[in-house]
Amino acid sequence: MGTEKALARLVPVQKRSRDRFELILATAAEILTEKGSEAFRMSDIVERTGVAFGSLYQYFPDKTAIIGTLAERYNAVGRDCVARDLSVMKTAADLHPALCRITDSYYRMFTDVSVMRDIWQATQADRALQKLDEEDVAYLAGLLSAALRGIAADAPKPALEAFARLTMTLIAAAVRHAITLPPKDARKMLALFKRMLPADLSALAA
Repeated sequence: MGTEKALARLVPVQKRSRDRFELILATAAEILTEKGSEAFRMSDIVERTGVAFGSLYQYFPDKTAIIGTLAERYNAVGRDCVARDLSVMKTAADLHPALCRITDSYYRMFTDVSVMRDIWQATQADRALQKLDEEDVAYLAGLLSAALRGIAADAPKPALEAFARLTMTLIAAAVRHAITLPPKDARKMLALFKRMLPADLSALAA
């Protein structure tokens, strides 16, 4: 909820207000899926929900705040998935399978929740939302870096952090490219990409 406060003007606690808040977000997700982020308007939410403009602006100052709040929610789900996939990494031999699972989980999130594509497209077009995206990649890199320290305690911390940041950036880029392709082509591309992922930490010795 802390991040939501930075995006929404007001995150209600009382049930009635909270239900309205959730209705706004659910409706926004529907409209984004139907229209895309560029055509999405605050007035669309008012028309579809019956929530007055005054009430809507009480929670969200603009559509960037709505999209950003949705982005943070899905980012949180993604972070849980990455943490889960990394939790089984106990030795260096587990590195490649873990990175492949993260790639597959990330891709499934985009294909199972279609609004994520529209949210991601919106983050690329808005500088404020780009920052959220950058923060998410940094957080995921931190998860990977922490997991790497468990299997490579002697490796220099800066090298581990750089390795983790680059790896998570590449996974995000590959998956986001894959979602622009037909499913069959996406699977082929991701299969090739996973073969390119590091199978050990030998690069850190360079």
